[in-house]
Amino acid sequence: MRLASVWYTFTAMVITYLGGECFKMQFGDMVIAFNPPAKDSALKSPRFGADIGLVSLNHPDFNGAEQLEFGEKKPFIVSGPGEYEVKGVFIKGFKSNSQYGGKDKLNTIYTLGLDNMNICFLGAVSEDLDAETNEAIDEVDVLFVPVGGEGVLSPAAAYKMAVKLEPKLIIPMHFGAIGSKDALKTFLKEAGETTKSVDKLTIKKKDLEGKSGEVVVLDSTNA
Repeated sequence: MRLASVWYTFTAMVITYLGGECFKMQFGDMVIAFNPPAKDSALKSPRFGADIGLVSLNHPDFNGAEQLEFGEKKPFIVSGPGEYEVKGVFIKGFKSNSQYGGKDKLNTIYTLGLDNMNICFLGAVSEDLDAETNEAIDEVDVLFVPVGGEGVLSPAAAYKMAVKLEPKLIIPMHFGAIGSKDALKTFLKEAGETTKSVDKLTIKKKDLEGKSGEVVVLDSTNA
């Protein structure tokens, strides 16, 4: 079933990449953060306030929820499987596995609905999804997928999973300062893409019409 929000309609969604698996997603005054690095991570921590923070994995590279409190914004933090409704945003978390950091860990995959767009954030997933989770993740518009290997999906496995989920847009993450050196290049080769990176992605539902598996690479603004 497609997730839908009753708020924030007709507002463009702006997505900014801050390196690793950290993204800032803004819908008008609503700010959602994904996997912010903690202060003790080697990755740079974000510098913005969020209304909602999603944490996929309990690791310093992804669990810096305390970094999202800034100004008047004090985020509601989601850090595990379940169903949530926060400020009109409907969120589902699905249990999956990760080997990031060299040990088996619980990774949470998130889906959320904004302006009738279905967003899927795979986090630090390291292996194929079970049949139940794969079936529950339906009609993906924008997919965030880790491509770096070394405890998360390899570039080839990442593209294979992306194809299976049939998103309209694919945003690779977990490359550059994190993951294998040539991960992004290899992923784009798997996808048959020669796309150029952009500073940020601004998109509305109507912009997705006719798209199927298009890859969008975002430059990190926190390099």
